[in-house]
Amino acid sequence: MPAIFNWFLSLLLTNPICMRLVQGGSRRRRHLLIRAGYLALMMITLLLALIGPSVSLRELAQRGANAFTIISFGQVGLICLLTPIFMAGAIAQEANQRTWDILLTTPLNGLQIVLGNLFGRLFFILALLVSTLPLFAITQYFGGVPGSSIFLSYLIAGSSAMVVAAVAVTLSVTRTAGRRAVFAFYISVIIYLFVTYAVDQYLRPMNPLGIGQIGTFTTWMTPLNPFLSLEALLLANSYSPHDIIGGSWFTRLWLGSPVAAFCWLSLLLSFFLIVFSTMRLRVIGARIGSVPLYRRLLKLGSPQSQTRAPRRVGTNPISWREAHLRTNSLAGLLGRWGFLVIGLIIALVIFALFHAGSITPAELRLALVTVIGAEICIIVLTALNLSGTAVSREREDGTLDLILTTPIQPGPYLAGKLKGLVMYLFPMLVLPILTLMIGSIYVLSNGLGSGNVQTFYNTPGAEMAAMPILLPESAIIMPLVLIPFIAFCLIIGMHWSIRSKGTIGSVAASVAIVVVIILVLGLCGGSAGMQIPFVGAALNALSPINLLLAGVEPSYVMYGSLERPDQARISLVVGALIACGIYVAIVYAMHSNMKRSFMTVVRRLAGTN
Repeated sequence: MPAIFNWFLSLLLTNPICMRLVQGGSRRRRHLLIRAGYLALMMITLLLALIGPSVSLRELAQRGANAFTIISFGQVGLICLLTPIFMAGAIAQEANQRTWDILLTTPLNGLQIVLGNLFGRLFFILALLVSTLPLFAITQYFGGVPGSSIFLSYLIAGSSAMVVAAVAVTLSVTRTAGRRAVFAFYISVIIYLFVTYAVDQYLRPMNPLGIGQIGTFTTWMTPLNPFLSLEALLLANSYSPHDIIGGSWFTRLWLGSPVAAFCWLSLLLSFFLIVFSTMRLRVIGARIGSVPLYRRLLKLGSPQSQTRAPRRVGTNPISWREAHLRTNSLAGLLGRWGFLVIGLIIALVIFALFHAGSITPAELRLALVTVIGAEICIIVLTALNLSGTAVSREREDGTLDLILTTPIQPGPYLAGKLKGLVMYLFPMLVLPILTLMIGSIYVLSNGLGSGNVQTFYNTPGAEMAAMPILLPESAIIMPLVLIPFIAFCLIIGMHWSIRSKGTIGSVAASVAIVVVIILVLGLCGGSAGMQIPFVGAALNALSPINLLLAGVEPSYVMYGSLERPDQARISLVVGALIACGIYVAIVYAMHSNMKRSFMTVVRRLAGTN
């Protein structure tokens, strides 16, 4: 049998939840009495409506039509009353007895759980509808009842049951219900029916059929109530749909075909509730109501609760763990996001002061170099501290021994560490890029109309070169260099973290190596930029500090290329692209080497601290 066919069968027909509910409910005496009582009531109602003195065939047909109308309204009313009773288990039993929590440990997916619970309980409602089909068929013998009206009345009743059932399952999934909520849910259904019917009665006098005619047109409330839709179907002489020729398709559907509008609305609403329940299913274990507002906004969970909202791990659990390991506390969140917010405020204040004339262009450049340079240094040191302890810390506390017992391989483990640390540092990485972006927007907008965005530099040819106070392309080329460079720092720290016995030695070694690399690149790039045209400008892109100086203070690191500012800027962009490729290649090569020697080094240092 095709796999897609088996998948569709597993949603309903072979769904274990649906089968459990149907088989279990079929054995309950209460359900048997409800079904028998429902059918008996409908039979008695039909007989009472048909019994009478001998009349003509025309009167008998009219009586059959009246009987059909009565049992149709009675069926919709009973369905609306009985559906909450059958769905009460989905609200109270599943929520209070933690059945959902048990289901989440099974191989069933979210859609199977929701559909199984929904249609497993809705089966009994549909069985009640099917049981009355012979009674409706009997009315055909008396005439006066179109066959289409029978099926449309069943469609209205089934759509009503579907919506009520979907709402009940949604309440259960969102854990907004309990045993006390069953009564509230039951009352809410009744109140909704009465309110919509009352509003329709208020609007009817405003929609008369015409002069000399008794009756009204349907209102905007008709497709919102199953009784009103059924009335528009069976009592069209006194409650007639609008005959709309023009207008939009929505108006023609809503006012001209209220039965179709009600069925489509019920179907769409049920569909969205099912989709929402499926997406919401995996977070029903969170006790959101007991969590303070600030902890909910920061996604910290309740400190006293034994459960928490599950988080999406993704394809690599190591990367997820590294990205979220240090975000469980309020201090961890404020450390990263506070760094971003405070840095943005400082950047805005600097440009506001310059725009107001409080600081000169030279002071603006000095402030930008100081602030952004400090931010880059903080990010680099943070990256080295995190990566330097990424593996050695786990060796010290014994976590690494547990991880090695899992099926995860060295390659995904190291790649997950690197990716997770980059994700963790992302709010901090964004800050210097956003600061440069603010400056680029200020320059491109010509100083917000003020025109004070040009500055002049001396060139080797004793001429003056006009350049912006900040190169706008810096906001684009900085992430091309900064992010790969931080990844390079992380891979250096991870390398020493694997080979060191403790966290102190790994962090010290990685910091020393990266500091030396930055100094060498900075001095060599600055010296080449002062003497070698264009090539020196490209070399300055190898270090994010030199790249910052080239974008804000080009006379310091690419003085030899200022005679042709446009070509110097192009050389800087080309150098950034080359630097990006170099750092990515180094990271990939080191990752491959670490992957090959990982097990050997780890086994050699196993048990040491």
